[in-house]
Amino acid sequence: MTPRFDFQPTLSGARVTLRPLKEQDFGPLYAAASDPLIWEQHPDNRHEPAVFRAYFDGMLASGGALLATEASTGTVIGASRFHSRDIHPHSLEIGWTFLARSYWGGTYNGDMKRLMLGHAFHFVDHVVFLVASQNLRSQRAVQKIGGQLQEHLTEGRDQGYLVFRVDRSTWAGSP
Repeated sequence: MTPRFDFQPTLSGARVTLRPLKEQDFGPLYAAASDPLIWEQHPDNRHEPAVFRAYFDGMLASGGALLATEASTGTVIGASRFHSRDIHPHSLEIGWTFLARSYWGGTYNGDMKRLMLGHAFHFVDHVVFLVASQNLRSQRAVQKIGGQLQEHLTEGRDQGYLVFRVDRSTWAGSP
């Protein structure tokens, strides 16, 4: 991967604006994340304040976390992140994504992922998404943006995750 990759760009789309996550974003982001139904298919109860705090601190420490806001209002609606990973050569990971429930089922996730994929494909050939095997909602969302199932991880710290991949050469989206 090219060392010039910016893990925390500011990206703007029709519905979503992404910008680097900051410590002062904790309150508004937790307000968007405090609905237990958002996390019902995740292994952690991130709607609980202490669990969300650990998740948030990990996002900040990653150096690749992005806050998602509704483009027209500036309302905090979720987050995602870039992560460098050696699962596939010349790739990076997009993950740790969530949206407030009122933004599900429409075009917000697609807009967010188009922005992130468009940015990533200036630097890498592939983007991977690790999705917990029980998280059917996220699996469908990744497939909707063109993610192809590559493998089921059965060993190591990522055991129980499915790896989906989007290739620059076949990606139909545009930034």
